[in-house]
Amino acid sequence: MGKDVIIACDFATKKQVFDFLDLFKEEKPFVKIGMELFYAEGPEIVREIKKRGHKIFLDLKLHDIPNTVKKSMSVLRNLDVDMTNLHASGTISMMQAALEGLTREDGTRPLLIAVTQLTSTSEETMKSDLLINEPIDKVVMHYAENAKKAGLDGVVCSPLEAEKVHNACGKEFLTVTPGVRFADGDKGDQVRVMTPAQAKEIGSDYIVVGRPITAAEDPVAAYRRCINEFVG
Repeated sequence: MGKDVIIACDFATKKQVFDFLDLFKEEKPFVKIGMELFYAEGPEIVREIKKRGHKIFLDLKLHDIPNTVKKSMSVLRNLDVDMTNLHASGTISMMQAALEGLTREDGTRPLLIAVTQLTSTSEETMKSDLLINEPIDKVVMHYAENAKKAGLDGVVCSPLEAEKVHNACGKEFLTVTPGVRFADGDKGDQVRVMTPAQAKEIGSDYIVVGRPITAAEDPVAAYRRCINEFVG
């Protein structure tokens, strides 16, 4: 599977997201639809963006009891998204239930990936807020290995952890990495960050890029810069 740049379309309204996507006359970028847009506009926004020819990563980060997650995934599978996710901290049984719910009757399904630790979480906050006293690298690897055991396709992780995830879980196990910023850009609220070129170097499969593209003076140029640096 080839590398790709996923644009985080973290907009509040349908108009904002379509105004943004209308800027792209030649490309059809892979886009991430997160909670803000999905909760504002509902499932129809997914269908409309899909009709325009975009691949979609539906980023809702499910985390509940296994049966609830299974039923929710059985609804989401009919939206024809390309990728969706959940929290690995929901346990192996929850991830297995999610996979079962996401798989259609013909055996096809979107890619399913698990969030290990959010890129806004530092080791210090993990210890103080979550009472997890293991080193963050060890926690991320454990969650990634659990996701693989559950049959998932990969994990969302910091680009700093992508190479280690591949070493632990194999090259085919996907790493989807937010926390990517241009070298001359602002880190925002991300703690563990890397440039597109560095993410390519350490083996990320997908990078998720939001504000460095969506808030750029020329979003199309910023997207192309990302593609050039990451995909080459």
